Amino acid sequence: MSRISVRGFAVASATAVTTVGAVVGVASGSTQPADDNFEATAADTTLLADIPAGEQAQVQVSSLSEQADAQAAAADSVAKKSAEEAARLQAAKDAEAKKKAADKAEEERKEAEERANRSSLRDATSFAAQGSYSISDVKAMARQMIPGDQFQCFSNIVDHESGWNYRATNPSSGAYGLVQALPGSKMSSAGADWQTNPATQIKWGLNYMNERYDSPCGAWSFWQANRWY
Repeated sequence: MSRISVRGFAVASATAVTTVGAVVGVASGSTQPADDNFEATAADTTLLADIPAGEQAQVQVSSLSEQADAQAAAADSVAKKSAEEAARLQAAKDAEAKKKAADKAEEERKEAEERANRSSLRDATSFAAQGSYSISDVKAMARQMIPGDQFQCFSNIVDHESGWNYRATNPSSGAYGLVQALPGSKMSSAGADWQTNPATQIKWGLNYMNERYDSPCGAWSFWQANRWY
């Protein structure tokens, strides 16, 4: 079908109406002039019909295609955001699982190291008796009897209580030895040679701290707060 012009049709119709009106006016004796603006108004009218029929279909198809593209883009964006969020959550879970695994491995390592340390610790009776002991001798014995992670706390207490003198005596209270047991005879539960053997004193002091404060470090914390233990 050929291009249809509404504007042309409107102009033709207006012309026809004007002509008929003129004839009728002559017949009736009317002298009313024709409306000169009618043709101009009709000529200025633009409708969808001005677009060729084939192009109208193309415009509609193009509009539908653009809508489909926009919807597809929106769907892709939603899917992308959903995938990114899922990936983020999974990454967080993986990181948490790795951290737990690492923490567990570290805890197991420390426990194994502690067991190894304890198994290598020496008992008081494993040391040969000497007539006298220097401070370095006594410290060396303590290092071999006390777990490595507790030695410094034990050492801090002994530093303050006796300065590592296994014969130290408090003249006012009667406390005796490295850990200033009160009375000193308490240490006999660890060995009859408690007065002359620093290993026996270390054994008793370590047992005392473990039983009363769970560990030498627990005893040291109490000592710091109270200046006694």
